[in-house]
Amino acid sequence: MAQRDRPIRIDHWIVAILLFTMASIAFINVLSRYLFHFSFAATEEITINLFVWMTVIGSGIAFERGGQLCMTTLYNVFPKRLKKFVIVFASALSALLFLLVDIYMIQAIYEELSLFHATSAALGIPVWIYYIGVPIFSVFVFAGIYRDASSKLGVLNGDGAS
Repeated sequence: MAQRDRPIRIDHWIVAILLFTMASIAFINVLSRYLFHFSFAATEEITINLFVWMTVIGSGIAFERGGQLCMTTLYNVFPKRLKKFVIVFASALSALLFLLVDIYMIQAIYEELSLFHATSAALGIPVWIYYIGVPIFSVFVFAGIYRDASSKLGVLNGDGAS
C-alpha cells in the first residue's frame, strides 16, 4: 500500500498534536527563561499530563505494531495450534490489564468528583480532568490489541494479512 493510500488515523493525529503541543510548551518556556528570566510553573503540570495521555495512545500503536514484549524464541518453536492459543491468551491478558487500569481510573475520577474535589497545584484545574484521558484514550489500546491479534492470527491462518 502506497504511503498516500493509507487511511487517516485519529490516534496518530492525536499523538502528533499532543507531541507538538508539548514541544511548543517546552520551547516557549525555554525562551521565557532565557529572555525574561521567568519560568511558567504551569508548563510542567500540562506537559506531564499530556505525556500520560500520549503514552496511553502510543501503547495502542505499539500493540498494533507488535511492539509489546514477547518471548519470540520460545514462541517460534510452538506448533501452530499452540501459537494461536498464545496469541489469544496474551491479547486477553493485555486487554485485562488495561481494563483494570480503566476501572481504577474511573474509580479515582468518581472519588475526585464526589469526595475530594482536588485541584491541580499550578493551574487549579480539577484533577479529574487530567485523569479522564486515560479511560477515554485506552479505546486506542484495545483497538491496537485487537488489530495485533487479528493480524497475527491471519498470518497463521494463511490469509496473507500482516
